[in-house]
Amino acid sequence: MNIVSGSQTLRCFSGLCWRSFIANIGFMTTSKTILQIKMLAVAALVLGLSQFAHAAELTAFQLIKEGNRHVGEDAKDKVVQLRSEKSVGSLVPNIWYVVFYDPDATFKATEVKFGAGKKLEVKRPTRLLEPISGDDKKLDRKKMNVDSDKALESAMADPLLTNLKVVASQMWLERSDDGPRWKVRLWALKLRNPEKDADIGDMYISADDGKVLRRDLHINKVD
Repeated sequence: MNIVSGSQTLRCFSGLCWRSFIANIGFMTTSKTILQIKMLAVAALVLGLSQFAHAAELTAFQLIKEGNRHVGEDAKDKVVQLRSEKSVGSLVPNIWYVVFYDPDATFKATEVKFGAGKKLEVKRPTRLLEPISGDDKKLDRKKMNVDSDKALESAMADPLLTNLKVVASQMWLERSDDGPRWKVRLWALKLRNPEKDADIGDMYISADDGKVLRRDLHINKVD
């Protein structure tokens, strides 16, 4: 039996060419299937990583919107305080607390804790001193124009930090006579013992226009 392909004639014995041809079709089909599976796996991985990165990169103001999903209607957008924990392994904090003014709560506050952009806990904290200090009042949303990422950038732009290796930060959005302001606390590596860091003080940034209101840095602590 002969199989003609172009100008070539293949002479086959006992159906050998047919078996080889069928085997090649099976191999190509299997290879194509494996390739498709690999492409789907890569796409799923990329999608998962992008979603994780998006969650990890949420700013403080974006977390207010997330927090609105976990409080009552009367508390939504009524922010009393934003604060983070000290960042770990990165300059940017990823543990945040959003405190809402909640008229239905005993101490008029509901707190939503976030980690890497995900809700970790919702509770109504005991806030006994805040009514005395005035920190139980809602922050002026009209003057909240500078988000946490921009406030951190403003703090890091200070010339005193140029020669330091700043490795961690902690942030608070709080009340002041000038309106809402960011308090940014920074840690830098010690010069003689770079395996440890030192608290080098605070920067105060206007949440309205991003200007530096005050610096309280002690860079000598890295010695």
